[in-house]
Amino acid sequence: MAQSPEQITGLLQAWRDGNRDALDELVPMVYDELRRIAHRYMRRQAAGQTLQTTAVVHEAYMKLAGQDEVAWQNRAHFYGVCAQVMRGLLVDRARARGAAKRGGAGYKVSVSDGVAASNAADFDIVALDDALQRLASIDPRKAQIVELRYFGGLTVEETAVFLDLSPITIKREWLKAKAWLYNELRQENGDDT
Repeated sequence: MAQSPEQITGLLQAWRDGNRDALDELVPMVYDELRRIAHRYMRRQAAGQTLQTTAVVHEAYMKLAGQDEVAWQNRAHFYGVCAQVMRGLLVDRARARGAAKRGGAGYKVSVSDGVAASNAADFDIVALDDALQRLASIDPRKAQIVELRYFGGLTVEETAVFLDLSPITIKREWLKAKAWLYNELRQENGDDT
């Protein structure tokens, strides 16, 4: 049975206010969506990696369950934070496995799958994370839009509500952010053509 965004937001707010039972009630409602977000990450990984979607969801849950001081605003905010946590887990894992920025055995992410409309080569998730951090230092709003759209899987409309911006602004900033990241990753990959 699908739950309304208002029900999820209400449980998030109850959890924020210290009601641990709200978290237990929330998890079954959001589990499928968390698996979808994790699956988006995992399908971009290099062949042969051993981490499973369920493991990513469970690790993210363990990290989030220990955070009592997050001021959950709404469902979109929750999914955005979950996406950020999952990305962090995968990047940490890639770094721990000694992923090199160029030519290493790191996890690869498809730029054509979301960051840029192109048939470009895949890029190391560590390189993408580094580029996203550089973008955040230059333009935090664009970086947040990438986080929510590309990693969190939020729609333009959900992202607009979360950031309190118009959908057209989200579309414009999303296109600019994708182009900027694509250029950064091409340069990082040594493809200056």
